[in-house]
Amino acid sequence: MTEPERLAPAGASQDAALPGDEDTVDYPADGKTGGNGRLCIVTRESLPVEALIRFVAGPDGQVVPDLKRQLPGRGCWVTARRSMVDQAVKRKLFARGLKAPVKAAEDLGEVVDRLLCADLAGMINLARKAGQFTTGSSKVDQAVRGLAALAVFHASDAAADGVRKISQARKASSFAAEDGSEIPAFRFFTAEEGDVLFGSNSFIHAAALAGQAGEGVVKRATMLDKYRDTVAMGASRQLTS
Repeated sequence: MTEPERLAPAGASQDAALPGDEDTVDYPADGKTGGNGRLCIVTRESLPVEALIRFVAGPDGQVVPDLKRQLPGRGCWVTARRSMVDQAVKRKLFARGLKAPVKAAEDLGEVVDRLLCADLAGMINLARKAGQFTTGSSKVDQAVRGLAALAVFHASDAAADGVRKISQARKASSFAAEDGSEIPAFRFFTAEEGDVLFGSNSFIHAAALAGQAGEGVVKRATMLDKYRDTVAMGASRQLTS
């Protein structure tokens, strides 16, 4: 976690803040997970912070997503899925969670989606500069068969033949993998959306390669995939500009 977040003592009420910290401690404080988790304001389940999205109150009283968990002030947490964010908005749970008369935009779920996409795109650009992201069907095929690829990416409107060839490479490489599993494949953006996100670096087929930056790409892609309540290679929603 990137900022100190104090938790209520074990046995404390879920709604209780620490003495003197009523305006800054995150709600609900969680004494169940040894300092490693928070409670979702929708499901009331305790989860690791990596499985949640933090929200804070902005200066204008609007609910603001805090993906990096770095913004100051009191925060509340929602399971990192679009359906959960939509429920929090519909049920007006943010005001209680933040203990402030905040307003959540009706399209907050879509706002979070766009932020996750931008975060993924930024990490892809970093991985590309580090030589840990390659594009083009032939290079992707080679990376997959050479066991250098951590995950592959296709434009959601990519030609079926190109996707099928790389899928065959993924299947073949699984026989050489220690655990026998196929590397994941994601389809988030249409070619046109890719042009907007990546400009001249847009792609139809790509692969994240081994390395810290490549791992960062896969981590963000997995989070976006879970947020959309889909599975890898599932149908992608159209992004709004």
